[in-house]
Amino acid sequence: MTEVEQQTPMEIDAAGSNQSLQLPWVEKYRPKRLEDLVAHEDIVNILTKLIDSDNLPHLLLYGPPGTGKTSTIVAAAKRMYGAKAYSSMALELNASDARGIDVVRNQIKEFAGTRQLFSKGVKLIILDEADAMTSDAQNALRRIIEKYTKNARFCLICNYVSKIIPALQSRCTRFRFAPLSREQIHDRLVHVADEEKVNYTKLGIEAILSLSGGDMRRVLNLLQSTAMSSDVVDENTVFLTSGAPLPKDLDAIFHSLLNDKFVDAQTKITTLCKEKGYAMADILSELTILVSGMDLPPGALAEILDGMSGVEYRLAFGTDEEIQCASLVGVFIRARQLITVKN
Repeated sequence: MTEVEQQTPMEIDAAGSNQSLQLPWVEKYRPKRLEDLVAHEDIVNILTKLIDSDNLPHLLLYGPPGTGKTSTIVAAAKRMYGAKAYSSMALELNASDARGIDVVRNQIKEFAGTRQLFSKGVKLIILDEADAMTSDAQNALRRIIEKYTKNARFCLICNYVSKIIPALQSRCTRFRFAPLSREQIHDRLVHVADEEKVNYTKLGIEAILSLSGGDMRRVLNLLQSTAMSSDVVDENTVFLTSGAPLPKDLDAIFHSLLNDKFVDAQTKITTLCKEKGYAMADILSELTILVSGMDLPPGALAEILDGMSGVEYRLAFGTDEEIQCASLVGVFIRARQLITVKN
């Protein structure tokens, strides 16, 4: 007998429960029904009406990562077919892996062209990350969508709608998923933290929300990693886990840029980045928010934003961070000179 055959039912149940406990919280708390989704009420209402009236068109769902695109269409498919028939009536492909023309010609065409004996209704083909598909595959898919409309409906999911060819866009009903607001994320975040018995503070929750960027996946991953690495999810542990600059350190950098001399400011910022392991790109994105909230003369504000954009551009190409730190300080020195001259 094999090891699997020798296991008792109790051991198998225990193994199954251990697997469910080890699931990432993103998957563990993924909405199973359309009613469980915390945002995009308009889109959910429209999809519900289309499903209930048996009039679902081809769909194109686009928007930033972690906004609920895949969760929405999977929940909609389970509403259409039920949990049992879902596996036979829906085909879910990640186009970033299976993105070539052969997949379109073989796997998708075969699934769309066959009917189920014991299941009624149209099939659903979900192509996640469709913006990663090659242009040849997208052109081949265009014809298949037209040919098998009687048998199947297609749902394309992507982050960048501009990477989907116009011919496919025109054949689909488009829905844009905007980044989630802090209010929409907050209740779900607190619910997951309470369910997992996480010891958290109010400032810790606020810190996760401030780093979320409207991405629910990022929020839950950050909560789980912070909870696993620290006894208490507070402001400091959240920022340390994420690697983002602490607010007090960011304030010190901003104060130095606005007041210190060139050499002093460069030395202070470079030392802080080395000691704390901060990336200049992260500091730049946070500084942009602070600068935009200041009441600066238009010329000085334009000088700072233009200079910071140049620094960010050069950092994206892998230039030396110390040199770009000096460049950033220079941007603020020039802006300070402009303000002094005008005054």
